Amino acid sequence: MQLTEAVRLALQAAWSHKLRSFFTLLGIIVSVAFLIAVVAVIQGMNAYVRENLTGAIVGVNAFQVRRTPIQIGFVDDEELRAIQRRPIIAPEDVPYVARALPDAQAVALQSGWPTPQADVVWRNKTVGDVLVFGVTPPFQTVEDYEFAAGEPLADIDVFERRPVAELGWDVADKLFGNPAQAVGQKIRIRGQQFVVKGVIAKKGTVLGQSWDGFVMLPFTMFEAMYGRRQTAVISVKMATAEAVADGMARAEEAMRIAHRLRPNQGDDFSVDTAEGLVAFWKSLTRVLFTVVPAVVAIGIVVGGIVIMNIMLMSVNERTREIGIRKSLGARRRDIRNQFLAESVTLALLGGVLGLMTGIALAGLVDLLSPLPARVTLWSVAVALGLGASVGVLFGVYPAMRAARLDPITALRYE
Repeated sequence: MQLTEAVRLALQAAWSHKLRSFFTLLGIIVSVAFLIAVVAVIQGMNAYVRENLTGAIVGVNAFQVRRTPIQIGFVDDEELRAIQRRPIIAPEDVPYVARALPDAQAVALQSGWPTPQADVVWRNKTVGDVLVFGVTPPFQTVEDYEFAAGEPLADIDVFERRPVAELGWDVADKLFGNPAQAVGQKIRIRGQQFVVKGVIAKKGTVLGQSWDGFVMLPFTMFEAMYGRRQTAVISVKMATAEAVADGMARAEEAMRIAHRLRPNQGDDFSVDTAEGLVAFWKSLTRVLFTVVPAVVAIGIVVGGIVIMNIMLMSVNERTREIGIRKSLGARRRDIRNQFLAESVTLALLGGVLGLMTGIALAGLVDLLSPLPARVTLWSVAVALGLGASVGVLFGVYPAMRAARLDPITALRYE
């Protein structure tokens, strides 16, 4: 029997017993759909962290000089105490870094942790719990801010401690409706009056969290309002991603000079990109990738056992047919290949249905939640490969049993 004929007969048999075929393939459908959907979400999150979240936190082609490292996860007590003993990153450190990096596009200072929140008031309207940052003008270059209206902060604003402010899109939209109308208006923060100098273009959300609900003040004005925070952060933007590593090395050397560290002393600061966040996420996804195969394997094995039972039932139902085919000259190999082809076709059908279900689930997650989902080619190949392999592994025994039937006995079977 030709392969195409065997596949046609298998599809015909599945269609003639639609409900039985569906429940037979349910285990494989659910397992493959789960695999596709989970892998799509994980891969989408990996890309999202690399492309959006890291850039939003640190900036593109950028790194930071910090008192505390960008680290997520467990920190032991000894390491925490060592970090707490570090000196703060101060405005006086900025010239050292700037002199060491003449090729940097921007070297900026921004207020560090903890970031204060305040109500922003205009006339009878109030936006509550707005993040308030103090920055120097180059910070706007580091973060690649574009302005929907007005103009950016300037050095003179910092030097003269001017009461001006830059509004994030959400704050301007809630207060003024049209952000362009915000420019030149007077707002109040903690009872102090500020003139809106510009509105930063909408940056959107990251994992459902808006990145447009903030106010930026000149760094000196911020310190006059809130005092010096526990630390500041120096942000550096390089021209290209390839220049970041060399820039970090030179910044580290400059900071050691600024802090008067001896050669045998360790750094009392951190020079970081967002790789700590990426590394944490990768370790988390590794854990997920160890759990997912186990769950999928259980479903696949259960689905395979069901397919094997259905194929054994099919052998019993078609015993007389097998006897007739053998009496007409069909060889054992022909019978075995026929039932094996039917088993593989059935399992592949389950894999395809599971694949379509998984893609639909991934699209639903992407549509209804902030979690992105990206279906990858390798997960599609694995899904189809699982279907075929299950058909082969669990279809061999029923096929061999059919092939070994004695034609005389089979013809007498009722």
